[in-house]
Amino acid sequence: MAKPVRRPISLALQGGGAHGAYTWGVLDRLVEEEDRIDIQAITATSAGAMNAAAFAAGYAVGGSVGAQATMEALWQAVSRVSSGFSLYGALSPIAFAYASALQSVASPYDLNPLDVNPLRDVLNEVVDFDLIHDGPVKLFICATDVQGGHVKVFSDGEVSADAVLASACLPQTFRAVEIGDKAYWDGGYLGNPSLFPLVYSGAPADVLLVTLNPIRRDGVPKRAGEIQERLNEISFNAALIGELRAIAFVQRLIDEGMLKEPMLKKYRRLNLHAIRGGDDLRDLSLSTKYDTGWRFLKSLRDKGRDAAEAWLKGDAKHLGTKTSNIDLRKEFLEG
Repeated sequence: MAKPVRRPISLALQGGGAHGAYTWGVLDRLVEEEDRIDIQAITATSAGAMNAAAFAAGYAVGGSVGAQATMEALWQAVSRVSSGFSLYGALSPIAFAYASALQSVASPYDLNPLDVNPLRDVLNEVVDFDLIHDGPVKLFICATDVQGGHVKVFSDGEVSADAVLASACLPQTFRAVEIGDKAYWDGGYLGNPSLFPLVYSGAPADVLLVTLNPIRRDGVPKRAGEIQERLNEISFNAALIGELRAIAFVQRLIDEGMLKEPMLKKYRRLNLHAIRGGDDLRDLSLSTKYDTGWRFLKSLRDKGRDAAEAWLKGDAKHLGTKTSNIDLRKEFLEG
């Protein structure tokens, strides 16, 4: 029997709070196929960045088993520490609305003057960042430069607990993370995640995008909560859609022969693939992004594993050949 071809691949992981446990499940299943899939690079934001850090550190020391164990330890720790801290937790809709209203009139500088962030303890406990620096998986962690107003991508030796915390720093909940003389907020505002690091770094041209926010939602929201939820989805998809539109435009120019040498050498064709967690999680409310109950997190993990299983049985066959289940031109140029 012929030995399977091991395809190099890049991953692009969206943020989405507790919904990031879905991405945990995707990675948990994908890494079991390490004889077929070689995950060489990951660009990630927020909860995606936490998954990426745990995956890369665990994989560096223990291969697929190490990656799975470290990701599970991460989410167990998140569930454990956040249950006693989070302004939301697994609250009722009324309690969630109250907490949201409180944050609209008081900032984390008022509510959290000591700058307590339980995620820092989680990362320091679970993730050995030295292993990431020396490991085989290259990370690109996206954050928002508060004062500069642009995306910051941490890579190589810059990836640290502070970088991941910056990527996951919702400004309504946590004080800005300061690294050097810069302050950072959640990367989702400007790169959720950023794809350009994969274009310019020489990372594998096959990119599997794992989304957590639905791009399309039928119907017009009319209640206050529904409006806020849809605004949240649109805001945290905007930067990604912009990059996908740019990629679609460049690839159309290549297909139509409008780019000639030497300009053609400046552009790379990406083969894009997607696991659309946003569609799978469409019926979950915004408040569930703050639900860190262990049973809920495990249910999301299982959904992610199922989605990865379906992708492996279907569109994974296109790795190394072409874009599969994303119609870039129709969805982002003509749509």
